[in-house]
Amino acid sequence: MFDLDGTLVRGDTLRAYVFGYLVRRPWRLPLLLAVIPATLRFLARRDHGALKAAFIRATLGGQTRTALAAWTARFVARVVRRGLFRDARARLERHRRYGDVLVLLSASPDLYVPAIGAALGFTQVVCTGLKWEGERLDGHLTTPNRRGEEKVRCLEQLKAEHPRQQFAAYGNAASDLPHLRMADRPLLVNGSRRARAAARRYGVPQATWR
Repeated sequence: MFDLDGTLVRGDTLRAYVFGYLVRRPWRLPLLLAVIPATLRFLARRDHGALKAAFIRATLGGQTRTALAAWTARFVARVVRRGLFRDARARLERHRRYGDVLVLLSASPDLYVPAIGAALGFTQVVCTGLKWEGERLDGHLTTPNRRGEEKVRCLEQLKAEHPRQQFAAYGNAASDLPHLRMADRPLLVNGSRRARAAARRYGVPQATWR
């Protein structure tokens, strides 16, 4: 079970996806100003899901499936070609050779995560869902934001779907530690100072992937 941002892929894929789309449509860049109220609310409430939905609605809301699908294809090809950590790709291939079930578990949205999962040969993808109105993106979340304790719930469901199986789990953030601690073989990779300190307290092994 692999996290995406900072674990398999360098950096934040949602920001890269959105800004990559906007720079090709610079007249939409002022729409970023609409995210300011949500950012201020986030500072008070720390609701990552609400901030994510506001960011997506402000920048991509109303865009068509056709336009976003075309950008997704370009974006995913670039991520798979140049964005993966070399060590992450090697670990993924090792699990594939062993015949393991490969699960991509990410808080990033289903605009592009399933396409990344398909390109990398994942068996199953679990990510944050977005609402559409017909052919146009609405941007509200249709699932819980797949972060923190929500990943714990997802792992519990996966364990129920795959009973008597051992789970290896990879993540990079302090928010990944709750579900990493549930895995049989957890690994924190490329963690921040806070994440590394927490991992040491919990006895979660660590590594640096390049």
